[in-house]
Amino acid sequence: MDVYQAVATRRAVRGFTDRPVPPETLERVLSAAARSPSGGNLQPWRCYLLTGAPLAELKKRTGERVAAGDPGDEPEYPMYPDRLDPAYRERRSAAAAQRFDALGIERGDARARAREIARNWDCFGAPALLLCYIERGMGSAQWADLGMYLQTVMLLLRAEDLHSCPQMAWSVYHRTAAEVVGPPEGLLLFAGLSIGHRDPSAQGPRTARAPLSQTVTFLGDATTTTTTATTG
Repeated sequence: MDVYQAVATRRAVRGFTDRPVPPETLERVLSAAARSPSGGNLQPWRCYLLTGAPLAELKKRTGERVAAGDPGDEPEYPMYPDRLDPAYRERRSAAAAQRFDALGIERGDARARAREIARNWDCFGAPALLLCYIERGMGSAQWADLGMYLQTVMLLLRAEDLHSCPQMAWSVYHRTAAEVVGPPEGLLLFAGLSIGHRDPSAQGPRTARAPLSQTVTFLGDATTTTTTATTG
């Protein structure tokens, strides 16, 4: 699989089989992902890979909190700005609507939406989870480095015919995650990445992307056409 294919087929998968991922495959992916760029070569990502019993324990503990109606721990970072410009709000709302429509969940069905959201903390059935931390003292540039690292991991997983789902949702129950993995005091949980083999029967949309003209301005001799990507 070449890089363009990996990018085109990468999507946030929300339905996995329970087929295990070989440890050597995960080690190969994460070893290669270490080549992800970072300013000053800081490599600010600090990750924990959970499979088997540790992952089952995390799912159990988090699932109990979700079932009890626990809204989660105090946020350690804002997932989105308090004020989003209309264009960004529209994209987020459209993506959510597309997702729930594909599942046959009506807009006003709060219980069904809550059940679907709760699947985050079961990793959508995935047999592996990468919890991604960063030191609290790092700045926005290092957070960008962490994002590049995660993208590198996701593309390498596609090269191994695996899929993933990046989930800021894991930060909602960061204290429970810390109970299981025991990170040093100075680390902050940014997100989890569920990893596994996609369940072909799982329903999910391929969310649209904005036209190139909305996100890139070409200066000079380059020309472009207005297109909309549709990969999820």
